[in-house]
Amino acid sequence: MAKILIIDDEKSIRSTLREILEYEKYEVAEAEDGEIGLEMLSNNDFDVVLCDVRMPKMDGIEVLEKSHSQGLDTAFIMVSAHGTIETAVEATKKGAFDFIQKPPDLNRLLLSVRNALDRSTLVTETKVLRKQVSKTFDIIGESAAIEKVKETIDKVAPTDARVLIQGANGTGKELVAKWIHQKSGRSSGPLVEVNCAAIPAELIESELFGHEKGAFTSAIKQRHGKFEQANGGSLFLDEIGDMSLSAQSKVLRALQENKISRVGGDKEIRVNVRVIAATNKDLKKEIKEKKFREDLYHRISVILIQVPPLSDRRDDIPLLIDKFLEDIAAEYGSTKKSISDKAIKELQKHPWTGNIRELRNVVERLVIMCGQVIDEKDVVRYTDVN
Repeated sequence: MAKILIIDDEKSIRSTLREILEYEKYEVAEAEDGEIGLEMLSNNDFDVVLCDVRMPKMDGIEVLEKSHSQGLDTAFIMVSAHGTIETAVEATKKGAFDFIQKPPDLNRLLLSVRNALDRSTLVTETKVLRKQVSKTFDIIGESAAIEKVKETIDKVAPTDARVLIQGANGTGKELVAKWIHQKSGRSSGPLVEVNCAAIPAELIESELFGHEKGAFTSAIKQRHGKFEQANGGSLFLDEIGDMSLSAQSKVLRALQENKISRVGGDKEIRVNVRVIAATNKDLKKEIKEKKFREDLYHRISVILIQVPPLSDRRDDIPLLIDKFLEDIAAEYGSTKKSISDKAIKELQKHPWTGNIRELRNVVERLVIMCGQVIDEKDVVRYTDVN
């Protein structure tokens, strides 16, 4: 149920507005002056405020200004018996959603309230989405190893240089790729991801370059590949070390000429794509064993970023645990659990062969299985620390 605050020094006006709004099934609260209204706004969540302009102690415009200065974004509908164009313009400039004259027309008032509620919903949804996006691209840590990665990202991201991200499984290579894209001039374009290890060798070329109708038995219609889908943006080739030599040859040509051809077609299609690659393999060793093309390696590794394993950044573990506790609580819709210092020290002893992914799974297990405060006994019991 939407909550509406009425701020007006006239009791009769407050009573009339309350009656109208409660009839429409809104939850209503009242404040008899601007100071009380501002205090109520600071301590409660309201969806819309109906605020008189002229009041003792603090007028409506001042309430509006102070609420915005406190970071409150509740929609204000200003109501006044002394409405002038100048007052309405001033209120709008200060951030008011609407301006209505007293006595208010019932239909006009309810329409304005509904529109303000729609606006409040959009603002809330936008905040949630922004928070989700920012969470997605958070690289948590203050260790020297991770700071070096962040600094490299900041230098490289604004360019179009191809990047090869190296590191063990679970270290956060995908996260680094997303940061590079998000901080680049291509951030408004797509970031298309391909897990080269998850696609069968016979399908990888079709996945990357698309195919024409009839190119093979199951090609019942034309299909655009990942290179075309990423046009104007970035293409993230995860686990590129697992790509077949045949696909490597075609990727090399695409990077050399900025052109691709769909499987079963001879038409050349120009593409404008920044390639970011990642691998958990030693590609130089793969090259010696003739499993990876040396010329492709030099094409994709203009910039090398080595993502450190968690064992090299143990000082970041407390920050990561706190972040995971917060995220898991939000996902489960529960109160964030706390963890003792001794429990954190126990977790810092762990070898973490699965790196950050393993740590996150362990923290989630502890949240599910333990009480409100996770202690060292819980860690010993639910993780293979010793």
